[in-house]
Amino acid sequence: MNSDLAAQVRDVLDVDVSEFRAQAQADAEVVKNELRDGTFDNHRSIIGLEYEFYAVADGRWRRGSDDEGTGAELVRVPRRLLELIRFEKELGLHNAEMTTSPQPLNADGLRAQAAGVRSHLSSALQTTRTEGMRLVSDGIWTIPPSGETARGYLTDSVEDEGIRIATNMTDAVRYHAMANGPNTPTPFTVDAPHVTLEADTVMPESLITSIQPHYQVPHASDLPIYHNYALRIAGPLLALGVNSPFFPPDLYDDGVDPETVVDDARAENRIFVFESVLNSDDARKVRFPDDLDSVAEAVDRVANDPTVVPMPVDRGDRFDDKFATLRRKHGTFWRWVRPVFDGADRSSANARIEFRPIAAQPTVRDSMSFMATFAGLMESLPRHEHPVIGQDWSVARENFYAAARDGLASEQRWITNGGEETTDSEVMYEDVLSHAVEGLKNAGCSADEAASYVEPLRARIDAGLTPAGWKRERVRDKVTDGAALSTAVPAMQRTYVDEQTETLLDGTFAEWW
Repeated sequence: MNSDLAAQVRDVLDVDVSEFRAQAQADAEVVKNELRDGTFDNHRSIIGLEYEFYAVADGRWRRGSDDEGTGAELVRVPRRLLELIRFEKELGLHNAEMTTSPQPLNADGLRAQAAGVRSHLSSALQTTRTEGMRLVSDGIWTIPPSGETARGYLTDSVEDEGIRIATNMTDAVRYHAMANGPNTPTPFTVDAPHVTLEADTVMPESLITSIQPHYQVPHASDLPIYHNYALRIAGPLLALGVNSPFFPPDLYDDGVDPETVVDDARAENRIFVFESVLNSDDARKVRFPDDLDSVAEAVDRVANDPTVVPMPVDRGDRFDDKFATLRRKHGTFWRWVRPVFDGADRSSANARIEFRPIAAQPTVRDSMSFMATFAGLMESLPRHEHPVIGQDWSVARENFYAAARDGLASEQRWITNGGEETTDSEVMYEDVLSHAVEGLKNAGCSADEAASYVEPLRARIDAGLTPAGWKRERVRDKVTDGAALSTAVPAMQRTYVDEQTETLLDGTFAEWW
């Protein structure tokens, strides 16, 4: 299998980069012409969601046992099992991804999204349980597979005639090609306080998982407005959703004081892992994007982005096969907010915003709350010409990275509906969430229904607690009592999985405290 995969990677590396780039730019002209013709206009808002999980050993067998030092170990998901539960492959063998069917942004569409996620996930949990594993919704895993170290799992690889193949990576050619191309970082490193990790492949990126709400804009020419508003709300929403403060303990430097690790832990290490692993001096592929001035500029950014994996493209009879190389290039166009142009036929052609800052959340309802809140804000802020659009881009960017570092303690800067600047989080979130509710009401939700979608986020604000804060409290309690990180972090993680087992489908994070 490795030899076949290595041969496919060689074929990819033989693709002429300049020819690939030229074809992507030609495809960009096709898309821009279709945009001018109105092909990507739909006259309604549509929502969708990508939802990532990782798999752990089902800990039910531990019940009644005095051994609290086992359970929730990472496990590899058999490919046949992924097909059975109709989940998609992601980077690591432990990953599984659910993609929902797009729905109109209205009351029924939101209900359909929530019901679809619960139904699909409930069925998957029943199936995986018989295999001794459980899917977990979380920002980062911290307990490696039984009998292995996290460092070994993330760095293990083999070489086949000069091609490096990660042992625990999905057998997707583009993932492995990223480790072997001429424009990729060498080595791939993780940037985090007191953590040292280098690998020959992109496998360290498989530490992290996320949710990615999609918002399809009604009129494609307005995409820059939605994009620029999304940049302004990225920091405030990220601050509420932080969920990855700790790494597997064996990745921390030897001799580091556990209390120092807790004190210095960033609230959302997922942001920094993705950027540090996949960026290089020559290609900053993952970053907070600049404002957009036009929809044509959005297309050109994808076409002109540095090429990492110039994979060959087969063109068929679908509408989006007319710009297949540009679509392929978009697969490595990693921005925290990014535009997408897609559609199997002209009638389904769409322009949408992918909102990528939010980690996978403790429960389905919490994840749906972020999707609904994002959609409500996209519906409301442009409609009301909210003045936060005038916030300087550099402030929005600093808000984003401050949120990743410090979560709710990051003192986000905001411009209220009245045009006043504030760092008062209570004032900011009242403005943000009231606009989200208003947007959902405009989309057809009742006042009570709109408020219920946003309520899980209000609960976090009222309590001053995020999932990252919850994790930090538990690890801090353990290390204060003298526990090592190798004890404190897994103990927290097992409690996280246990709490989620009871609340994932029908509860909220607020029930955990």
